[in-house]
Amino acid sequence: MPLNNLKRPRGSKKRPKIVGRGRGSGHGKTSGRGNKGQNARASGGVRPGFEGGQMPLIRRVPKRGFTFTPKAKYQIVPLERLSGFASGAEVTPEILHQAEVIGKKNFPVKILGDGDLKHALKIKAHAFSKSALEKIKKAGGTAEVIGRTR
Repeated sequence: MPLNNLKRPRGSKKRPKIVGRGRGSGHGKTSGRGNKGQNARASGGVRPGFEGGQMPLIRRVPKRGFTFTPKAKYQIVPLERLSGFASGAEVTPEILHQAEVIGKKNFPVKILGDGDLKHALKIKAHAFSKSALEKIKKAGGTAEVIGRTR
């Protein structure tokens, strides 16, 4: 069925209520707001959660728990992505950014031990997993933890 022949089902779109158009409309004079009072005024009404002055429920119920916020969001680099670098090369976050292995130069980098490293590399990153450190040392390379950049 072509898209230009599609029609919405009958009765699925309800006509909005027209108010304030005179007595004959059935919604004239006060436009369904009743007579006088806070809710009859323009921009009248109370804020959400207001309970007429009594202590609101949100303040009566005890607060529990906390919101966990991770301390650092690392850019993850598996070891197998570093196999493309030449043997003995120095790998830093700047070089990884130039090689388009990571997206952002100023975010911390963490090397994970996924895959194998075939040759020795001098790797500088903000964090390493235990398996990554073992595999780098096994391949004859070095791993240096650098300070976090802003």
